Amino acid sequence: MTEKEQVPEVTPQVTNLSTSSSEIVDAEMVRMHQSAAQEITAEEVALHLSAAIDVTATTVTAHEAALGLVNAKDVEMTNSAAGAIRAENISVVGQAGIVMAGSVSLGNTYAGVVVGDKVRAERIDTLVLLGNHIEGDVQAVVDTRGALIAGMVGGLMTGIVLLIGRLVFGRKS
Repeated sequence: MTEKEQVPEVTPQVTNLSTSSSEIVDAEMVRMHQSAAQEITAEEVALHLSAAIDVTATTVTAHEAALGLVNAKDVEMTNSAAGAIRAENISVVGQAGIVMAGSVSLGNTYAGVVVGDKVRAERIDTLVLLGNHIEGDVQAVVDTRGALIAGMVGGLMTGIVLLIGRLVFGRKS
């Protein structure tokens, strides 16, 4: 009886996509131009006029691109949009739904939620901004102080409603 020889999977060093689409891309370096991919796993990803749904990499650079979920060490986006970004260092000019990082640099950006230890902004509009050190021109609907106040007021109001409900509808022994 002969045993099947297992051939180890070989990850290509560089994958270049131009005007094409792919479901899964796995390489050390991925370059995309006018292309789309569902899932990208790489050390370095560079996108230009491209789209990707799920990107996991060490470094992501995007110019005029659309991204769904990005999980990386360093992310730099210019004139691009992302649903959610989680990284150590993030630099964004464009739009982002959720941004979570140690160091965030935003310039002329619209973001839903920004969470970072250090947030530097040239001009951003955001719904919620949470951070330890924030500098720059920021227009936030809810900032760190506002989030704390909203949480305390919400908790207080919930407690009062529950107390009144218990007094009115509670059992008597």
